[in-house]
Amino acid sequence: MIENNGRILVVDDTPANLHLLSNLLEERDYEVRAFPSAKLALMGMKNFLPELILLDITMPQMNGYEMCEYLKEDEKWRDIPVIFISALNEIFDKVKAFSVGGVDYITKPVQAEEVLARVETHLQLFRLREMLQKTNFIQSQKLAQQNRQLKTLNQELEKANKELKEKYLQLEEAQLQLVQNEKMVSLGNLVTGIAHEINNPLGFIGGNVRVAQEYLQDLFAGLSLYQKHSHLDDEIVEKIEDLDLEFLVEDFPKLIASMQEGYDIIRNISTSLRTFARTDIENKTEFNLHDGIDSTLLILKYRLKANENRPAIEVVKNYGALPLVKCYTGQLNQVFMNLLANAIDALDESNEGKTFQEIEKEPNRIRIETELSEDNKLAIVSIADNGTGMPEEVKVKIFEQGFTTKAVGKGTGLGMAIAHQIVTEKHGGMISCDSKVGQGTIFTIIIPR
Repeated sequence: MIENNGRILVVDDTPANLHLLSNLLEERDYEVRAFPSAKLALMGMKNFLPELILLDITMPQMNGYEMCEYLKEDEKWRDIPVIFISALNEIFDKVKAFSVGGVDYITKPVQAEEVLARVETHLQLFRLREMLQKTNFIQSQKLAQQNRQLKTLNQELEKANKELKEKYLQLEEAQLQLVQNEKMVSLGNLVTGIAHEINNPLGFIGGNVRVAQEYLQDLFAGLSLYQKHSHLDDEIVEKIEDLDLEFLVEDFPKLIASMQEGYDIIRNISTSLRTFARTDIENKTEFNLHDGIDSTLLILKYRLKANENRPAIEVVKNYGALPLVKCYTGQLNQVFMNLLANAIDALDESNEGKTFQEIEKEPNRIRIETELSEDNKLAIVSIADNGTGMPEEVKVKIFEQGFTTKAVGKGTGLGMAIAHQIVTEKHGGMISCDSKVGQGTIFTIIIPR
């Protein structure tokens, strides 16, 4: 509980004024300290911190203006309100009183009620200001604490978001790896199984064709000798003429050669299947990229052929002198498969609404080029089509996981993402896409040797 109504410092070099003001204020329960000079008042303020100062202007050694200016320079005293009390009644004096930091001005002779009213008003203002400053300080402290807590929470949230993003990227990568592994295992098992099933009868056919050719040559040689050195009755001669033995001797080897050619084609298909489906081991192996591209083209040959809607898709190969490249063979073959299959899809889409004859005038074309970089350290493969191309907003998303322009059920949005992962992460290379609407698309793969 407050023992008095406030602490007031009175400074006046006239004893009568000093006595009058002190008595007036003490009667109203104010705690008063009175000093006849500014210097004594400043010394007294070291032990008595007032809430209000009543200050005379005209005083020896240090006048009221000077004392007020001195107070305002000290952080401890500058907020104490100063009311000037003076016999000076000129406008200049009042203006100067306010300019040096005074809050009010009372003209002598003073009126008791006026003094008390102004003292009470400025004390209330001082206390309100102090309360406001204290409240502001408390609020600023709370705000600072809340800001620190918010900063900590933001840091924790950023850390959690970063960890979540890392986990998400790991999950995406794991998903791509899982899909890729499953596809390669399934495709490898399927292709290997088909190649195995082809090889068994193929070996049988190949061996028998060669033997049949030898037998046939021996048989024709024997018949020729028999004709020359044996007497044949009329019935046998007539039968030989009906068989047209000369035609058989000429045509049958051609038939066997045709069977041999068919055998060679099937054998090449089987070899390409095995090349495409080579199982990757833990370490990279040296591989001829051209073999991988050719085996992929052979597997996709059925899609390149002409059909009732369009002519055959022309494949132009411009292979450079590429040495063997250390890589994961099966995975790179999968990249070639994705890019070439997408090129065929793009060409089929560009054919929509066109007639067979219109497509013939501007044939569908896939161009494959390979080269070695100038420093001989990089193998470069580009696969281009002359389809409709793609807009910029599609091109920038082409390698994003889950992004696809194909209809529902025709694309998963994983093929190009897997290709990107295989080239960049598995091989430390680069894959890029350059596409212009109406001109086609070029995918470029760069693999370190």
